[in-house]
Amino acid sequence: MFLHVNIHWLIPPQGVIGVQLVVTMVMASIIQKIIPHYSLARWLLCSGSLRWYLHPTEEELRILAGKQQKGKSKKDRKYNGHIENKPLTIPKDIDLHLETKSITEIDALALHYFPEYQWLVDFTVAATVVYLVTEAYYSWVKPSQEMNISIVWCLLVLAFAIKILFSLTAHYFKVEEGGERSVCVTFGFFFFVKAMTILIVTENYLEFGLESGFSNFSESAVQFFEKQGLESQGPVSKLTFKFFLAILCSFIGAFLTFPGLRLAQMHLDALSLSTEKITQTLLHINFLAPLLMVLLWVKPITKDYIMNPPLGKENVPLMSEATFDTLRLWIIILLCALRLAMMRSHLQAYLNLAQKCVDQMKKEVGRISTVELQKMVARVFYYLCIIALQYVAPLVMLLHMTLLLKTLGNYSWGIYPEATSDLPVESSPLSNSVNSESSSDDGKFQCILWSKCHPKSRFITHARL
Repeated sequence: MFLHVNIHWLIPPQGVIGVQLVVTMVMASIIQKIIPHYSLARWLLCSGSLRWYLHPTEEELRILAGKQQKGKSKKDRKYNGHIENKPLTIPKDIDLHLETKSITEIDALALHYFPEYQWLVDFTVAATVVYLVTEAYYSWVKPSQEMNISIVWCLLVLAFAIKILFSLTAHYFKVEEGGERSVCVTFGFFFFVKAMTILIVTENYLEFGLESGFSNFSESAVQFFEKQGLESQGPVSKLTFKFFLAILCSFIGAFLTFPGLRLAQMHLDALSLSTEKITQTLLHINFLAPLLMVLLWVKPITKDYIMNPPLGKENVPLMSEATFDTLRLWIIILLCALRLAMMRSHLQAYLNLAQKCVDQMKKEVGRISTVELQKMVARVFYYLCIIALQYVAPLVMLLHMTLLLKTLGNYSWGIYPEATSDLPVESSPLSNSVNSESSSDDGKFQCILWSKCHPKSRFITHARL
């Protein structure tokens, strides 16, 4: 949702060091001093609940194949004085059972992309704590001329997540063999066409707020140019704005292609491992969570039924519009918490691919070299942090985009309406921007009624064009 932002919101407070700057400095010190010793990212991987499969040694494979260590023979070829032995091969249907071991911190340090994974998770935790402290500060003090510094932290989290997803996607383009590059390009064009199609749909069906958001953005830009002594009718046209927005959506869709495919595979494997009905139900809800979130912004499916439920002749809303907006935010937060809780189940399902590949190999006929067998087993654990990043990065982006929506949209975390005082409270610059977004275009009056519990019910009516 695009909202109108006034320029004087960026004016710093009169004090040299404000409360938000102190919170930022304290959190920066915690990131540098404490988080390297107490890391949530390491705890998620190295708490002992995840077990990885050790690759068999060459000696173990020799014993299972019934072969003994041979000495050097004359049949070995010599190149530059060195004897080159033929690679040892074993039957594929060998009776091989892999040993498991709990992941330790030493094991995790050798994983590919482990520093990026640890930084993203730990920085996300720090940014979330800063956001919570800032929300408490704004609800208690209610500053009027301070920039909300938690917005900067949320934007940094989004930047780090997109940067990591871009790095992971770039690896697929470096691989010449395989069709990963074609899959990314195909899905990128698919999401571009899909985004252009969705942008054509009117606001009566999809509650995105693009029309009012673009008008508010253009008005704010024109006012800024007028203050600078420049004449302008707006930065870009509406068609150009939607075109660049569709390109951005296509890139994000291409970045999320393989994380989505990997999540689907891990979901199927996790379902086959779980035996409890509650766990299976939570796994299904976790997998369908993106669809449920999207449906919350489809007006004919959710908002229209809640605001105007067909309960007879009279349409009595089940809740107010502000309560419905707050409820949507809480649903997204709870679904993000559920995905984080299901993370270990999905990662363990991925680690079990090593034994699954060995079981599939036993059904084949032929021979395989010991080196290839060891690489097949070790490769699964080596790419664990890449799979963890593909699981965590979309979760991090969704969580902090929701926090940004709450802050910039001037929503509230309370589901029940707050009690109002007798005197109308002067609206802030951000609330004025939200009111301007929700105002109707036909010039009708919008009335907001507050009722106070009193023997004589009194109403305070605030009317505006």
